Amino acid sequence: MSRQVDVAVIGAGLAGLSAIKEVRQSNKDFVLINGGGPGTSCARIGCVPSRVALHLAEVCNGRHTADWPGRAGGASWEVDPTAVLDHLRVLHDSYVDSTLTGSVDALGDALIEDYARFIGPNTLRADGQTIEAAAIVIATGARSFVPPDWLERLGDRVLTIETLFEQERLPASIAVVGLGPIGLEMSQALHRLGVRVIGIDAGERVAHLPDPVVNQAAVEILRHEFPIWLGARATAERSGDKVVVRAGPNQALVDRVFVATGRHPNLDRLGLNMAGCATDSHGVPVHHPATLRVGRLPIYIAGDAGGAPANLQLATEQGRVAGYNASHHTPISLVAKTPMSIVFSEPSIAWVGPDWSALDHSQVLVGQMRFGLAGQAAPAGPHRALLRVYADRHDGRVIGGAMVGPGSEHVAHLLAWGAQQRLTVHQMLEMPFYHPVVEEVLQDALKELARRIRPVESRASALGRLITWRGRVACAA
Repeated sequence: MSRQVDVAVIGAGLAGLSAIKEVRQSNKDFVLINGGGPGTSCARIGCVPSRVALHLAEVCNGRHTADWPGRAGGASWEVDPTAVLDHLRVLHDSYVDSTLTGSVDALGDALIEDYARFIGPNTLRADGQTIEAAAIVIATGARSFVPPDWLERLGDRVLTIETLFEQERLPASIAVVGLGPIGLEMSQALHRLGVRVIGIDAGERVAHLPDPVVNQAAVEILRHEFPIWLGARATAERSGDKVVVRAGPNQALVDRVFVATGRHPNLDRLGLNMAGCATDSHGVPVHHPATLRVGRLPIYIAGDAGGAPANLQLATEQGRVAGYNASHHTPISLVAKTPMSIVFSEPSIAWVGPDWSALDHSQVLVGQMRFGLAGQAAPAGPHRALLRVYADRHDGRVIGGAMVGPGSEHVAHLLAWGAQQRLTVHQMLEMPFYHPVVEEVLQDALKELARRIRPVESRASALGRLITWRGRVACAA
């Protein structure tokens, strides 16, 4: 059976569904080809389950350790890890059924449930059908990478974010190999759910934190909860029904190994060699970073399939751009935005702007401030939580920063918006702040920078600010 359409979208994750939305608005004929269950990485195995697990762990941990005036004595709290896993599965199934499955089922015969493969630059094969498309969007997502020899030696002793929530019960002990965002979040959640956790990373950083000073602060905070081995590659060997893990001088016997060392795009089933596109060293089609077009072919790539770090907002925007460009002759481009990354640990970790190693440190000033008691205090102690803000030495323009502390996700957004608007330190200080809120730490860091940067008179400062309250008007210089 042959079929001709204007656009074929491969993958029913967030990027693919965003692309379909754009295609439908252009009134083009389309098909959505999806192998496996519907759903986004974020909803199924990413930020949604990890944040729920962290929240449940925080509640359980808080109940267990709380000690405050007025608390009823003799209260005993027990964590039921099996119930936690059941709750996570119920939430996942409910989300998929109510949101994702419904939107996919509404497509009718425009949905082809099978894995697609290229048999030509404009031609796909799926479910016994040959689909000729004027344009194709690849949005097949990504999966956790586990070294093949680990799978061979350790078998079911190896877990990933895809398989962790499928377990009937949590292991008594686990080694988490890879302390990027997912590895770090799950390390802390599992520890607070009663699992004995060891965190391991071959590098010296946690959560991919680029700022060395903030990274050291984060490591010190996290080591108060569970052991962290840094700077040596992990090895693992089966020992009966357990696993011996080693890294540098360290060794431990654990029940399971959770691997979070990276994700690989789901491209191996596609037969990209038949599409005639060039690929990079990771097997990802070489594509334009703004229009997402693959070479000069009528093929576009979006979301995790393109090899970029997993990010729900980016996947949505890329899907929109890819879907639009696949449906129109005049392309649009992704809007350049200030980079921002947030890790939902406790306390949370975030960084904004260029990588610390990419900065010319002779041209940058750093404002450093400890999180205080404003708003809330870090569980490991407010003296350890830390914010560092970067500004241009000459004009005072805010560049970015890094932080570990309570509410970092909110502080990071304010900092990213300031950098995106190319605001100076003094202009950001003209913005309103309240008390007591965690955002005051940003105000204090900006004040520390302002003492070292000559103010550039802003329009607001030059004209005066009109402050109104119940009809009264005053002029503030």
